[in-house]
Amino acid sequence: MKTNECNSINILLVEDSEDDVVIIQRAFKKVKLTNDLYIVRDGQEALDFIFHEGKYAQTKPVTPGLILLDINMPKVDGFGVLAKLKANPPYNIIPVIMLTVSDREEDIVRSFLNGAVSYITKPMDFEKFVKVIETFELYWSLVSKVPHIK
Repeated sequence: MKTNECNSINILLVEDSEDDVVIIQRAFKKVKLTNDLYIVRDGQEALDFIFHEGKYAQTKPVTPGLILLDINMPKVDGFGVLAKLKANPPYNIIPVIMLTVSDREEDIVRSFLNGAVSYITKPMDFEKFVKVIETFELYWSLVSKVPHIK
């Protein structure tokens, strides 16, 4: 998101597929997103990162301002991460966008019922994905306001 330093937010990508991580990083670079992007590979690592536990307990805490969350992951799935996050103030105000290959209606409904603010189905084609990221960047930088956690 092209924002000034005061409005810049950290983005946490929770994604277990190396191919998807590379595509997302390339798409972010192509649309010139300037936010710091942190990447974790499974649901448990996401929870450790967010709550500053496990291997993240001794590091300088980074609280994401936005989370891009896959559903199908090892250890803890995206729904488990979402449920734990939304049950724990002040982290429950972090916007979560489900970013997944699933287009199942029950996954979409479950995501919104559990607190997701958006649901994006990952296209497999890089150029289509870049268009999704461009739309995402436009919406999140120009339209949406994101709370900051202190």
